[in-house]
Amino acid sequence: MGKEENNDPKDVQRKGKAKMQLKRNIGYFDGVSFIIGSIVGAGIFVSPTGVLKHSLLNVGVALTIWTASGLVSLMGALCYAELGTALPFSGGEYSHIKRGLGSLPAFVFIWTATFTKPASNAARALLFAEYATQPFYGICPAPDVLKKCLALAVLWSLGILNGLSVKMSAWVQTVFTLLKMMALSVIAVGGIVLLVTRQKESLARFEDMFSSEIPNASQIAEAFFQGLYAYGGWWSLNYMAEEMKRPSRNIPLTVMTAVPAVIVFYLLVNISYLTVLTPKEIVSSVAVAVTWADRVIPSVAWIIPLSVAVSIFGALNCSMFTLGRLSYAGSQSGHLPLLISMLNVHSCTPAPAMIFSTTIASIFIIPSDLIMLTNYFGFSAWLMTGLTCASLIVLRYREPHLHRPYKVFLPVPFMMVAMSFFLVLAPIVWSPNMQYVYAFLFMLGSLIIYLPFIHFKLRFPFLDKITCHLQLLLEVCPADGPAEGKCE
Repeated sequence: MGKEENNDPKDVQRKGKAKMQLKRNIGYFDGVSFIIGSIVGAGIFVSPTGVLKHSLLNVGVALTIWTASGLVSLMGALCYAELGTALPFSGGEYSHIKRGLGSLPAFVFIWTATFTKPASNAARALLFAEYATQPFYGICPAPDVLKKCLALAVLWSLGILNGLSVKMSAWVQTVFTLLKMMALSVIAVGGIVLLVTRQKESLARFEDMFSSEIPNASQIAEAFFQGLYAYGGWWSLNYMAEEMKRPSRNIPLTVMTAVPAVIVFYLLVNISYLTVLTPKEIVSSVAVAVTWADRVIPSVAWIIPLSVAVSIFGALNCSMFTLGRLSYAGSQSGHLPLLISMLNVHSCTPAPAMIFSTTIASIFIIPSDLIMLTNYFGFSAWLMTGLTCASLIVLRYREPHLHRPYKVFLPVPFMMVAMSFFLVLAPIVWSPNMQYVYAFLFMLGSLIIYLPFIHFKLRFPFLDKITCHLQLLLEVCPADGPAEGKCE
């Protein structure tokens, strides 16, 4: 008789001295690059149309909403900075909600995010494919099969990259962030030059900016939604807090550098749009940046669709990086299968988590209803933002002695909670839709999984055998186990 096989996944580990854990490879500049790269996607190239439309072509109101959207994003980022420095763990909102509100709300979050965040990544990948193929097809639409194949190729290329090396992923993020900021600089500087040279003709559009019709409350809220969409991604840094060098210093410093920089760039770009195009031309444009390029730099206008594709690619890389960390943190807490929290023995990266999240995103490529996916993501994202800021308030009173290297002004999280729940409830009240009922039922559906498998800890022995075989195949082991060799 041979020796009995050990089927406990935690015992299937490699010999060695180095601890298996995520390494602190992300510095200040990498953090700035990740935040800016995550925020600046397609929003600034598309959203100006929606903001101006719902502002009733009132230039002053539109620019005010862009500024207010940036300030709300900065307030949220500062709340997250306190949580990230006090609790520097992977998982972002999930880890903070679990600490502040408990296991059940955290499971509802990760249950929802496990589907909605990959859906958002699928939407980004499809949008990237649309802009990347546009220059080759001119006015004709590119075939759907081609766009879906390109979207899948991009998803898996980034998934493999993030599963192999944190340093390489950070380098790619820095390069694409610089490229997209160069594209925005072309638009911003071009607008300033035209504003100065044309003088009266251009300045006339900014005189009496508030003289047009003033939108009502619901229209302002709709414009606000559009502006906040363009700033989406400011929450990304907390997902990588466990990998930040000197998180108590770098997290707040990174936030205070990146978010104000994006606000300034967005305002300059919008002023540039309004310098070249009239409000009516902006509203009638499908992609404002492309229309701007056709008017200002017609000979090289193709650069702008390419720049939009580059911008979306960078945002997608950051989103996939953070989603892998969310899956990793959920698995460590027992809310996802054990295999997902294991690290590759050679690179110390959460390769199984990247495979898991990329696979789900790939499934969402098939239906490819971008509007539905984006709306669903926005609805759930603000709900989780509100719960995260509520966790900050709870922890302030329940754990007053918790070491907090950075503390945000206490009224700020209260305002963020109120703002978040307004952004969740407003569309439901003003535009009732069965989509929101389905979303609510989907979240309640998490209880079907939580009660037997998390609360009562129901386990199936055969799953341990499958985990062991996959562990050996992928060359991964639990994060608290030893690894052979030195991690990067």
